[in-house]
Parts: sequence; structure tokens; C-alpha cells
Amino acid sequence: MKILVVDDEVELTDPLSRVLTREGYSVDTAYDGTSGSKLAKTGNYNLLILDWMLPGKTGLDICQELRCRGISTPVLFLTAKDTLDDRIQGLDAGADDYIVKPFELRELLARVRALLRRSNFPPHPTTTRLVVGDLELDRENQVAYRQDRIIELSEKESKLLQYFMENSGRLLTHTEIMQNLWHNEEQPSSNVIAALVRLLRRKIEVGGETQLIHSVYGKGYRFDTA
Repeated sequence: MKILVVDDEVELTDPLSRVLTREGYSVDTAYDGTSGSKLAKTGNYNLLILDWMLPGKTGLDICQELRCRGISTPVLFLTAKDTLDDRIQGLDAGADDYIVKPFELRELLARVRALLRRSNFPPHPTTTRLVVGDLELDRENQVAYRQDRIIELSEKESKLLQYFMENSGRLLTHTEIMQNLWHNEEQPSSNVIAALVRLLRRKIEVGGETQLIHSVYGKGYRFDTA
């Protein structure tokens, strides 16, 4: 079972991470909302333990963003907020449980076990989503996400990006790409692939973002985060 702990209090986060590791869980940590959000959106976790108040983004923000994307990873809030209105706000944002600081470690571990039993939640909650590096593709809705940007894609752009992501690190020839995108249709000229790749690059590689689509002269393209 893999757990992500996001809390800016190092004196709490690090000991909690060690305890969870001793309990047999695989644990990742983040100390601010921005980096915690990026990790949480990979969908690779069975449980998220989020502090409510975080620099960058709040735990509430992270939870709401995940639920809007259809990511249903269980969320346990850690917070000093203990009014009824606060609890309602957290649960309405999509949280599954809520524990008020300071808390007893035994109680937190019991809640962790209960959430994991209740959800029986597998990593990668839906096969319609692909994640490579900081890029996520929602194939069903033809939408990609990168650096908190929402990227609208055409049908062919979405299919091309899916093909790239499913074959990350592998050289894909022009012929392979053509057959994948137009296998039951009349195939266009090779210039169409170059134009489609150019359009896709403009959408998923903005500003100083890491280049993902690499041209291999005379052969094709390689999709890689390196």
C-alpha cells in the first residue's frame, strides 16, 4: 500500500512517515501544496494524508482538484480546524476522514487502516487516464493536464498523444504512427504527421516546460521526459 503525506510541519511529517513505513506502508512526503498536488495527481497512491493549511495550495484545494478530475483516492485531512463548519467544508470538498491536531498516533493508524480496508483502492483508479512525468492524459474526454494547465485536444491529437505516452522512450517511425492513427482510413501524406506533431507540441510544451516529443531525423519521434 502506498501513502502520500503532505504537511509543511517537518517535525510531524518525518516522524509520521517513519512510523507508517514501519507499519509496512510505502510512504512519499511533500512539504508544500504545489509539490504535493503534483504527486497526488499521478493517481499512484492508495491513500493521501493532507494537512489543511499548506503553502502554495491548501489541502482543501488539492482535494477539490482531484475530485474534479475524477480521481477518487481516499483523503484523510490533518488539521487544527475543529469546528463543525470546518468539518463539513472538508467533507464537502471530497475528504473521506478528518483528524484534528494534536492527535494520538494510534488513532491515526486506526483511521488509515479503516480507510484502506473500506476503499480497497488500487493504484491508477481508471484506465482512461495515462500519466508520464508531469503530463496526464484523460483519453475519454480528450483533455490533458500539465503544470496545472488544462489542455484541450482534438481527436487526432489525443490519439497521437496516447500513442506516444503508451510507448514512452521508444522510437516510433512515421509508418507506425500513420498506421496507428489512420489504420482503417485512407492514409494522408507524411507531412500531415509533422503538422499534427507540431500542433501537439505547441499545446503540451509551453514556455520553459521540459520537451517531451523528440524528433529523430529521418526516422520518426520519441516521447521521453529525459
